[in-house]
Amino acid sequence: MIARVTLELALRKEFDYLIPPELVEQVDVGSRVQVPFGPRKVLGCVTALAEESDRTKLRFILKVIGAQTLVTPKILRLARWIGEYYCCPPEIALKSVLPEAVRKEQAGWRERLFVRALPVTGEFPKLPKRQREVWNIIEERRELPLQELIDLAETTGATVRHLEDKGLLTITTEISERDPYAREQILPTQPLVLNVQQVRVLEKVIEAMDKGHAPAPAEIAKLKPVLEDFRLQPEESVSPKTKTDNSKSVFLLHGVTGSGKTEIYLQAIAHALEQGKGAIVLVPEISLTPQTVERFKARFSSGPRQTLVAVLHSHLSAGERHDEWHKIRQGRARIVIGARSAIFAPVEPLGLIIVDEEHEHTYKQEESPRYHARDVAIVRGQMEGAVVVLGSATPSMESFYNCGRGKYTLLEMLERVDNKKMPIVRVIDMRQAMRRGKTIPIFSPQLKEAITQRLERKEQTILFLNRRGFSTSLQCPLCGYVAECPNCSVSLTFHRRAQILACHVCGHTEPVPPICPNTKCANPQIRYSGLGTEKVEDTLVKLFPDARIKRMDSDALKRKDDYRRILGDFRVGKIDILVGTQMIAKGLHFPNVTLVGIIYADLALHMPDFRAGERTFQLLTQVAGRAGRGDIEGEVFVQAFTPFHPAIQYARRHDFAGFYEQEIEFREQLKYPPSSRVALLTLKGRNEEKVSLSADHLRRELEKSLAGMKDMVIAGPAPAPLARAESNYRYQIMLRARQMTTVSQRLAVLMQALSLPDGVTLSVDIDPVNLA
Repeated sequence: MIARVTLELALRKEFDYLIPPELVEQVDVGSRVQVPFGPRKVLGCVTALAEESDRTKLRFILKVIGAQTLVTPKILRLARWIGEYYCCPPEIALKSVLPEAVRKEQAGWRERLFVRALPVTGEFPKLPKRQREVWNIIEERRELPLQELIDLAETTGATVRHLEDKGLLTITTEISERDPYAREQILPTQPLVLNVQQVRVLEKVIEAMDKGHAPAPAEIAKLKPVLEDFRLQPEESVSPKTKTDNSKSVFLLHGVTGSGKTEIYLQAIAHALEQGKGAIVLVPEISLTPQTVERFKARFSSGPRQTLVAVLHSHLSAGERHDEWHKIRQGRARIVIGARSAIFAPVEPLGLIIVDEEHEHTYKQEESPRYHARDVAIVRGQMEGAVVVLGSATPSMESFYNCGRGKYTLLEMLERVDNKKMPIVRVIDMRQAMRRGKTIPIFSPQLKEAITQRLERKEQTILFLNRRGFSTSLQCPLCGYVAECPNCSVSLTFHRRAQILACHVCGHTEPVPPICPNTKCANPQIRYSGLGTEKVEDTLVKLFPDARIKRMDSDALKRKDDYRRILGDFRVGKIDILVGTQMIAKGLHFPNVTLVGIIYADLALHMPDFRAGERTFQLLTQVAGRAGRGDIEGEVFVQAFTPFHPAIQYARRHDFAGFYEQEIEFREQLKYPPSSRVALLTLKGRNEEKVSLSADHLRRELEKSLAGMKDMVIAGPAPAPLARAESNYRYQIMLRARQMTTVSQRLAVLMQALSLPDGVTLSVDIDPVNLA
C-alpha cells in the first residue's frame, strides 16, 4: 500500500510513501506520520491511500503519530477547500485545522500519580497516628491524586507508601486531564419559557434540523464534482448542475440586543443532542467565552443528562488545548465553544453550527490561511449536512444581502424579552461642549451628571472607547516634533502606567523622553495629545474618587483568568464603572447596567475603508445594547463630533433596516461588497523602490491573467493606508469581481509562476475585512 502525504512544508504538492507491513493497520486517511525527506525527518498528514504510484524508489513511512487519525476525512476536505478558495498552499490550510499542541510528535498528555483505596480483607492492621489520619482521608475519598492527598493530610509521600506496603491502597500512574474550568462552581439551569417570537424562530431551526439536511445519496452524487474541486463557496452559487439550496440550512437570526438569542441557541443545541449529534458555537471575542461557557455548562454539564462542553481558544495553555481537543475527537465532548479556530473541531456527527455576532471582523484570520470563520462554517455545514445559524443584532451587509437574494433564511426578533424597552440613546454634539472650554473634554456635562446619578442609585455604568493607552501621540508645541515608530508609519502611543511609548502595530517600545528629542529644540514642555482608555480611567478616578472603577483592555488583562475575574466582580456588583475597548461591546449580559457612555463615537468613521460607516453603526448598536437589560430602562450617551452622520443617527434609532438601505445603495454604485467580491494583494519589502516596481509588474501580469473576465475592476497599485509596518513598505492592488472562484484559481496559477525580486513578498487576501 502507498500513502499520499502532505508535508508540513509549503511545497504545494503531495509525496508518495510506502506503508511498512507493521503499520498497515495504523495508517489511514488523516493519520499524522513521520517520513524521511532528503536527509531530514519531517511530519505530515496522509491525504489519500493508493495501490500504485507513478514514482519509483519510494521510501517507507517511519512511524505513525497518535493512536487515532487526527484529521477526519471531512475536515481534510474542508482544509482543501480553504487552500483553493483562499489562495494558500494546501499544507498551510491543513496545518491550521489542528492546534499546535495536537500536532506535536510526542503525546501531550499529563500523567499523575493516583492513590486508590483497596478492599480490606482480614484483620485491619494497626496504624500509627500519622498513617491513621492519612488513611481516614483515603477511606472517605476512595480515590484522589497523590499530591492532593499529601497537601490535604500535610504529610509526605513516604507515609503514603507505608500504607501501600500494608496492602491498604495502590498508587498508579494515570492520565490527568487539564480542565480550564475545573475550579468553577456552576449551578445547573433549566430551559426558559420562550415568548412568541422565540418559539417561531426555534420552530424554524428545529424543522430544518429534523429534515436533517443530511445529503441523500443522489444529492451527494450531484455535489461530488464540486466538493472534489473544492469550489463550493459560502456566498456564490455553483454551476447549475451542482447548485445546492442553502436557504433551507443557513439561517440569519437578526435579533435586537436582549431579545433572547442565546436561549434559542441553547434549546436548538439540546435538540441536536437528542438527535445524537454535536454542535459548534463560535464567539468573536475570547472575553465573551467565559460568560458563554458558563451559560452552556450550566445547561448541559450539570444534572442527570450531563454532556461535556469543550472550549477552544488561544488563552488556554497548550496542555489545556491538547486535552480539550482530544475530548472532542474521542466523542466525549459533544458541544464545542470557541473563537474562529473552533470551526475545525472534529465533532462527529455535526448537527448544528452557531456563529454568534456573525458580523464581527475578528472571525477573519489575518495571516495565511486568511479564512473567514463565518464563511467556513457555512461551507462545513453544506458539506456535513448541518444547520448553520448566524446570529447578530447588527448583521453584516453580506449576510443580509444574501437573505434578500434567497440564499439564507431571515429570522427576526425585533423586541426584547419580557417586553423590556430598548435603551434611550442621546447623541451629544461635542463641538458644542468644546466651545465652552479651551480643550476637548473627555466627558460632556450631560454624561458626567448621568454617571453621578447612577452612582447615587447604586447602578452600574459601562464607558466605551476603542483605543487603549493614555495618549495617542507625544508632540512638541514649539518645533512640531511627533514621536513616531522607527519601524512603522504611525505615531507612538503613551502608556503612563508603564511609562513607555509603544507602537500598537509592531510592538516597539521606548522610554518617555523628559524633553523634546529634537536636538535643535530640547523643549521641556513636550505635550501629550489624544486619549485612550488609560486616560479615561485616570480622569474618572479624579472626578469620582469614591467609585470603584476597573479598566478592561488588552493592556490591563495580562493573566488568562483576568477576563473571568473582572467580569465576575462586575456581575456581583464589586465594580461601579467599567471602562473598556471593544471587548466589552458585545455579548455581555449585566442586568444592573443602566448607563452606557460612548466617549468618541466617530473615531472609526474617517478611516480609509468602505466599511467604516458599517463598523461604526454596528459598534454603537452593540455597545448601546449593554444598557437596560434588567428591570430599569437603560440610557446611552453617544459623544460625537459628527453627530448627524447616518451611521450615528440610524444607531440612535436602532434602525438596522434604514441603515442597510442607504448603505447598500452606495456599495452598489461603487461595486463594493456585498454586490461584488474583493481580493486584496499586498506586496511588502524593506526597499520601497523594489516594492513599487514589483507592484507595477504585478499589475501588468494581472491584466494578462484576468483578461476576458466580465465586470473585473483592478485598482492600484498604491501605497497601503498603513504605508510602512514592521520595517516593510507596503503597496496594494485591489481586485473587484462578481464571482471569486475563477479569480482565486487564476491567482493561484499566477502566484506559482510569478517571479519577485529578493526581499519582496506577496500576500493574497480573499474577501478582506481589513484594508489597512
